[in-house]
Amino acid sequence: MAHQFLSDGWFEEAEKIRAEINPAVPEIVKDLVINLVVKDGPDGDIEAKLEAGRFVKGLAAEAPTKLTVPYDIAHKMFIEQDPQASMQAFMSGQIQVEGDMTKVMAMQAAGPPSEEAIQVQARIKEMTA
Repeated sequence: MAHQFLSDGWFEEAEKIRAEINPAVPEIVKDLVINLVVKDGPDGDIEAKLEAGRFVKGLAAEAPTKLTVPYDIAHKMFIEQDPQASMQAFMSGQIQVEGDMTKVMAMQAAGPPSEEAIQVQARIKEMTA
């Protein structure tokens, strides 16, 4: 069953997939928390966080960094895994960063994803409408 990106059902199904495959979290992102506000989604703005390698609904009070991203760019970043779209959006100001920019850079320093993380991403992409 397909779920609309960032809907409640999508978050629930994505968590089930992660729990089933249980990929290892790279040490550099193990304690990383970044808040994410996705603007202009089909149901309005969505608040989420990247926490220890997981994409979870809701904001974290202790997060040192917040990204604000348009819905279509978030889809390209997290579902399509399009690094060019991410970079272009950042350079054009569509992605706004508040707080500690080094936390965003730490995500990039995590290196290539593990085979298990690639499996999680593929399954999430398949179930995303």
